[in-house]
Amino acid sequence: MKFRLNIFLTLLLLTLSHFVVAQDKLLKIEDVQNRKYYPTGIYDVKFMGDSDSYSFTKDGKTLWVGSAKEDAKEVLRLADFKTHKPLSLIGIKYLNDYQFYYVSSDNELCTYNMKTKESGAYAALEKDVTIYEVNYFPSRIAYKKDNNLFVQINFKDNQITTDGSRDIVYAEAVHRNEFGIEKGLFWSKNGEKLAFYRMDQSMVTDYPLVSTEERVAKYTPVKYPMAGMKSHEVLVGVYDVASQNVVYLKTRKDESVEEREMYLTNICFSDDAKTIYVAKLNRLQNHLMLESYDATTGDKISVLFEEKSDKYVEPEAPMVFVPNSPNQFLWLSERDGFNHIYIYDTTGKLIKQLTSGNWMIKSIEGFNDKKDEVLVYATKDSPIENNFYGINLKTGKITRYSKDNGNHNVAFNTKGNLFIDTYSNYNEVASKTQIVDKKGNILKLLHSSENPLKDIDAPTIEISTLKAKDGTELYYRMIKPKDFDPNKKYPVLVYVYGGPHAQLVTNSHLGGANNFFMFLAQQGYIVWTLDNRGSANRGYAFESAIWHNCGSIEVSDQMDGVNYLKSLPYVDSERIGVDGWSYGGFMTISLKLKNPGVFKVATAGGPVIDWKWYEVMYGERYMGSPENNPEGYKNASLLNYIDKLEGKLLLIEGYQDATVLPQHSIEFIRNSVKKGKQVDFFLYPDHEHNVRGKDRIHLYQKIYQYHKENL
Repeated sequence: MKFRLNIFLTLLLLTLSHFVVAQDKLLKIEDVQNRKYYPTGIYDVKFMGDSDSYSFTKDGKTLWVGSAKEDAKEVLRLADFKTHKPLSLIGIKYLNDYQFYYVSSDNELCTYNMKTKESGAYAALEKDVTIYEVNYFPSRIAYKKDNNLFVQINFKDNQITTDGSRDIVYAEAVHRNEFGIEKGLFWSKNGEKLAFYRMDQSMVTDYPLVSTEERVAKYTPVKYPMAGMKSHEVLVGVYDVASQNVVYLKTRKDESVEEREMYLTNICFSDDAKTIYVAKLNRLQNHLMLESYDATTGDKISVLFEEKSDKYVEPEAPMVFVPNSPNQFLWLSERDGFNHIYIYDTTGKLIKQLTSGNWMIKSIEGFNDKKDEVLVYATKDSPIENNFYGINLKTGKITRYSKDNGNHNVAFNTKGNLFIDTYSNYNEVASKTQIVDKKGNILKLLHSSENPLKDIDAPTIEISTLKAKDGTELYYRMIKPKDFDPNKKYPVLVYVYGGPHAQLVTNSHLGGANNFFMFLAQQGYIVWTLDNRGSANRGYAFESAIWHNCGSIEVSDQMDGVNYLKSLPYVDSERIGVDGWSYGGFMTISLKLKNPGVFKVATAGGPVIDWKWYEVMYGERYMGSPENNPEGYKNASLLNYIDKLEGKLLLIEGYQDATVLPQHSIEFIRNSVKKGKQVDFFLYPDHEHNVRGKDRIHLYQKIYQYHKENL
């Protein structure tokens, strides 16, 4: 009896130890944001001035310097600063190979000399100033304070505007950050002039957001121009440092509403600061005019060229002047169906189209020292990769400088013959940084990260393509548990976005997924994502396919993916769930309501329910206005499909969301109640359009638990 008991105890201990080991190999949901499970790396890699030496930081607290011939060494610590201490060494800007600019913890603009080991401030801002723009050569700074615009030179402040308020907004990005607009202050290269936005939003409707933290809830309205309603009105001002005068560009032909509501985008000064260029777009967004103005008087000089479209024109980057050829510039346009480079002169004459083909220039990054080659990111070799190329301005010859397959981020020296390439891909490289020369030789490996999930049972990732009904090739990502058994049946969680300017499936670490998806796969789900028409980096026709009819072609493409899934013997077609946020929330509910019986469970965060409640710039680009596209708005409104609701649906909302207003979810619930449909709802009282920080784990738990209990 004792012998049998010992055998039993031994077997029990072995089983328990196996269980513990198995549990240790599973990613815990509370750890999906733990940096331990992210690839390690070096950060802020850049060349120093005009030299071939480079620097990087490992943690923001130490600065390392090396070259193609010498290994990097630690040269500076945050602790070395006696005064003017920076918060981080990330973001420094080199003046030359031994001196750099940085922002101190006291909001001072400072320089540090690595030879003398001395630092000094040349400008100082109050700590609550967060909107500012620095011109480094010569040193001067423009900033916003108390709603008005100021310029500081040699610690002397000059107030530029006096009428700033909640209604009259200076120095901020306008047009709700569309059209590539990320800021509201623009220094000329020589620092002689400053361009800035002035936005009058006094006529825009106040939307009543409410904060409930205080005993009596506080009214915290935001200006929100809904599609078809009154938009704000923008001017571009120019401040002259020497004369201290301000002029406003005469961008309006008259004072009609049409002229006042024009979008003013992609601001750029000529090198001598005498001329300023603005890409002007009508509110319908189908007619662009690139215009030049006298930066001293504000008078319009000319219309360089125009672009028109039956759908929309979307300028996203300012002109880029060709070095040593001040009368020539590069312009990015999708006019031939893909984003390519066109060379113009400043009279508006088209010299030539530099690039062409069924691929896209993603951005222009600079030039080599001979000024005969422009350096760009593009999708030439794969639409799911970000590669780095040089393009000869005379011949159009294209040379790829990023090594290996994947998504690349490249720093280059001023000569344009050395490249520090950081990249990853989904099946081999978690993160690698290496120095490459112009011939493609790898000169030095700076850093290589092991797979951060190597010690757990990491799921397997597959990226491939399938055909839509009309033959369009669509990329998908499938994540399977590591112990995947093709003879078993697995539930599927479809993660969807599906809207413009987003691409979820990429040849990068985890295929563009995140550790929450890895966790879900470990729990026994197949996690599926497909980039439908409407998503990014596949050309104008692919992205604009949703025009005036959101929620149609995207749903069709997604269902082609789901039907492929259902054809697989290891997919449990009775247990398919779907999850998405923002446009993905709109897609999640669209998929569920328009395909009853297919998706057993759905979780939708910050969903667009009816496009008439969405904002002017983005909404009208893709949907027009409710007045000129009533049928499209009717077809896209999810309120019109509530009768088809069945199964489980959870809406998740940030109560402070000023992007997709809480009204969307509330009205969906209101109409569901009227029609006797059951909907679950969860509110994050303090969050805006997404749930960030430590509360994101709570969001992941909520989504996982809902599918676990109902799928």
